[in-house]
Formats: sequence, structure tokens, C-alpha cells
Amino acid sequence: MAPAYAQSSRAASALIGACLIAACGAPAPEQSAAGTTRTNCGIDVTVDAPPERLYAAYQPGIEVAHALGLGDRLVGTAFLDAEVLAEYADEQARADYVPSLPSREGLLATRPDFVLSGYNNIFAENSGDSSVGTRASLHELGVQTWILSPLCPSEDGLTDRAIDPASVTVDGVYHDLRGLGALFGAEDAAEHVISDMRERIATVEAQVDGAERPTVAIVSPGEDGGYRVASGIDFGTRIIERAGGVNAFADLTGQRNLDVGAEELVERDPDVILTDLCCGADLTRADARSEVRAIMSDPALAGVTAVAEGEVHPFLFADRAAGVRAAHSIELVASRLHPDLVGQ
Repeated sequence: MAPAYAQSSRAASALIGACLIAACGAPAPEQSAAGTTRTNCGIDVTVDAPPERLYAAYQPGIEVAHALGLGDRLVGTAFLDAEVLAEYADEQARADYVPSLPSREGLLATRPDFVLSGYNNIFAENSGDSSVGTRASLHELGVQTWILSPLCPSEDGLTDRAIDPASVTVDGVYHDLRGLGALFGAEDAAEHVISDMRERIATVEAQVDGAERPTVAIVSPGEDGGYRVASGIDFGTRIIERAGGVNAFADLTGQRNLDVGAEELVERDPDVILTDLCCGADLTRADARSEVRAIMSDPALAGVTAVAEGEVHPFLFADRAAGVRAAHSIELVASRLHPDLVGQ
């Protein structure tokens, strides 16, 4: 169904009818003369033909679009957390880009027929980010949507505080690639990316198999001497596990990002700390050295094993994203946790 644009979603709905949005039942995809359907975060996503006007939001969504070879279909991109992976730099340089999420009006002005988002806040009704409206409200306009599965909210319109922990898996990334590949007619590209990711991750897992698993914390200095850490339901936990480590905060599962005091970081005493620098389209890991220095120079953390032994390493918020960057990040983290076993 081609998207219809109007002054309001109510008027548009009267023109084109409402798209069907149903809770996920049987996971099997549907293909018929009526179009192609894949289920994403409990919502059926149906296209009559491969979408031609894609809007991609957030780092993982943008990088997935490029990985599938959809750069020539991008009508807009928004909110990068860091430089895109080197293999996508040329394509991204040609794409329209804005540093902040668009308003609903700004999004619709690009006339998208599909919105791919790396995180769910863009569709959240009570998000601190700029919301373009719920997925249901966009589907009413004929604009199909997709959230990368490891960030599925428990229902449409909620923020990433409502993630289903069961969805936070590397397999979820493969599911996304296959689903999007089918919808966009990019099945071969999807399978190529999946095969490459599987092979690289399997290589790392074989290299670290049987090795001692150090505890790891993904940490960003906060205000008033506190710190933000990645919890057990963050995709960073899956990266750490595949790289041969254990998230020191894995037992905390209330939300992805948690604020803790220096005293809790001391009590958890991680063997390795990874920084969590964000956000800007030109950020690199070299920029994260400022966070390394801040953590290493905090007298309250002097007794933490990672600080005492100089095991605080530059890492980016983008590196813990649930997308095609996962294989790169697992290799990087493994090289920090097991430098004698894994090269970088």
C-alpha cells in the first residue's frame, strides 16, 4: 500500500483505511499475491512491493539499512551515536542526515513508505526524544515500521524501559536481517551479512572457549560523582558474554541503563571497564579516551580492580548496539578481555 499523507492521521485514515496490526501469533511469515508479511515486535508488517522510500533512525537502524544495500532508497537518516562503520561511510555521506530525531511532521515531509529504527523511543508516546507517533498511527498512514528486535517494547508506544528481556539476543539481529531482507527484496544481502556475522562470532567463541571469564562493566561518568551502567537486559550483556566475559551488573534488569553510585561500582569490582561515550556522528573510540581518564582519575574508584590494573578501555555507546555492528564489537571486547587469545 502506498503511503497517504494528510494534515492529520484521522484524515489520512479516511482516505486509505487502516492497516491491520495484530499481536504476534504463529511466527511463520506470510507471502501471497497480497504482499509480503513479517512479524516484528508483535506487529505484522506488510508490504505490497519492496519499499522505495526508507527513513532510518539511530545508529543500528542506519547501519542495518546500509548492510542490506538500501542506501539508494534512503530518504532520510537521523541520530547517529558515532561514525558509521567504515564500510558504510561512503553511502552514509550521500544520505540526508539530521543529528536529532525528526518531528512527526518532519518525518512525513520526507514521504517515507517505511521507517526502520534501531531503538523504540522514536515511536514512544512519552519519550524524552522527539516522537513521530506510535507505529500504529504511522501504519494508518500506510507507512510501515520496524524496530530492531532486541529493543522490542512490551507494547507499541512504550519506551525502552519496557523491553522484553527474552528478545535481547544475537539471534534477534539475524531475525531482523531476514525479515527486512524479505520485505525489501534483499534476501541475498541479508543471508550474506548473517553468514559473515555468524562466522566471525563463532571464531571468537572458539578462541575464548574454556578461558576464565572476567567481570566487565560498561560505564559512563554521570553527574554528581555517579555513573551510568549497562544492565543485564542491555544488548551489551550479550556482547560481553559472546566475548568471553560476564556483565558485572547482569543481575540488574529493571531497565537498560542504570544510574549507580561510585560505591556500588566499587562493590561490584569489575575486572574490566568499558566506557560508553555517546553521541555524535563524528565520534570515534579515540574520543572515548576522555572517559577513560575520568574513570581512572576518580579517587573513589582507585580500589576497583579494572582501575588498579589499567583495564579501562575506550568503547562507544554505538558499540553495544543490537545490529550489524555486533560482530565487530564482540571481536573488540574479546581482544580486551583475552588479548593472549584474540587479536584485534
